Amino acid sequence: MRSSVKVDKNVQKASLAIPKQAYSHVLAETIKTGIIKSNLIAMFAGLTLALYTMGMSPLEKLTEIIFALLGSTLVIGAAGAFNNLYDRDIDAIMERTKNRPTVTGTMQTKPTLILAVSMALIGLVALALATPLAALFGLIGLFLYVVPYTMWSKRRTIYNTEIGSIGGAIPPLIGWAAITSDMLHPGVLGLFVVMVLWQMPHFYAIAIRRHDEYKAANVPMLPVVKGFKRTYIQTNVYLVALIAASFLFAPLSTGIVTVALLLSVAWLVLSIVGYRKMAPVKWAKTMFIFSLNHMTILFATIILYSFIGSFF
Repeated sequence: MRSSVKVDKNVQKASLAIPKQAYSHVLAETIKTGIIKSNLIAMFAGLTLALYTMGMSPLEKLTEIIFALLGSTLVIGAAGAFNNLYDRDIDAIMERTKNRPTVTGTMQTKPTLILAVSMALIGLVALALATPLAALFGLIGLFLYVVPYTMWSKRRTIYNTEIGSIGGAIPPLIGWAAITSDMLHPGVLGLFVVMVLWQMPHFYAIAIRRHDEYKAANVPMLPVVKGFKRTYIQTNVYLVALIAASFLFAPLSTGIVTVALLLSVAWLVLSIVGYRKMAPVKWAKTMFIFSLNHMTILFATIILYSFIGSFF
């Protein structure tokens, strides 16, 4: 159960230690601009792949593209603000989050709530101006991230990562839905499945690196509850599944399949070899860095392939 007294005390302590910050920096920390950027890449991968598979030029769908980018930015930012607002008690305990504006008091509860609600509403309207289906997926993604993940599973079960991964995989669907309503196409299914599976090794690595902080905050991450070995085994299971998921792109492009396959196989090899030679925290750091490169390279490949195909 959340304790408002505990939250207030943590906020008071933190606010005394943090100097005044520029409003732009406070806003960026509140809405998590880093997460917005990474999710926009995923959204844009879905959008551009839809353009290519439907045989459309980006110029034909310029209005939809603009509204999809604007709406996605606002909805993802709203999700970050809601998350920061709800988690300020455990954020105050963890080293990497204790300086967030919602913890230090730089962003008070009411302004943060108003910001989150406003961004969510405007963002959903913008997505609806792209297509109603894009707005529906935006709403689903926002709900899944805020309610089942942030407000329920994160504090109650080791499967919080799996539950959170569903909402985290919605951005490619938003981008795809902004262009076409064909949600059973192999391209969008591949993006969704790969995005879901990618998140487990990625967040398990974070959980191992921040093991002591999650333990202190009583957040039941897998390595905290089940230990490093169980986390390592489960990581490899998902990496094997990620390798298999690479073939979902086969109807689209042998090149995309090859890139996805090579990246996922390399990640599994790194996991097995690294676990034998490295301490858990170093292994987790290496896995985390590779996870970022994996998704960046894969989505950049998809975007480049789709753009070239759309124009030429």
